[in-house]
Amino acid sequence: MTRNIVHVPYGYEPPVEQRKGTLIFYDSFEHIQDSELAAAAKTATDRKFTKLVLYPLHEETVRRLSKEPVQAFYKREDRLHEWKREQGVSFITVEGWEGKRKKYTPLDSALRHLTERYPAPHFLYLTPDMANQFASFSSFEEWIVKVRLLLAEAPAFIHPRLEKYRHRWDVAE
Repeated sequence: MTRNIVHVPYGYEPPVEQRKGTLIFYDSFEHIQDSELAAAAKTATDRKFTKLVLYPLHEETVRRLSKEPVQAFYKREDRLHEWKREQGVSFITVEGWEGKRKKYTPLDSALRHLTERYPAPHFLYLTPDMANQFASFSSFEEWIVKVRLLLAEAPAFIHPRLEKYRHRWDVAE
């Protein structure tokens, strides 16, 4: 292992990091429009996140969550990669871990993978429906203290657990 020696003047202090944290957009991306993706990217830029991670769900995961039919994972993932190329920014990442697994991935496993891989603090960017589904899981109270939620819009119906942890989530503007 080689050592990289860097010479700095006496009294040098590295600049303070202006951007920090990861915004994770957790969704099937079946009904998400480009304008909604752009709103998520704008939120990540405005709130000075280091990364915006787009995490598309596998068909089996979507089937267990909502029972609605969705396109194949690779089609939704390709659409996200195409959108990312159109944006031309480097801080957006499309996470393909669930596609590699090729099966149902519990939310706990996905969040564990994302929090280990990307820099903290972690924020989940969710649609109101997905936020209510997340709040209905038994592990919600364990995860809400580790991650914060950013909702794409104000929910019409708020799950009781979401209401209980109102101080841990916010609506993106």
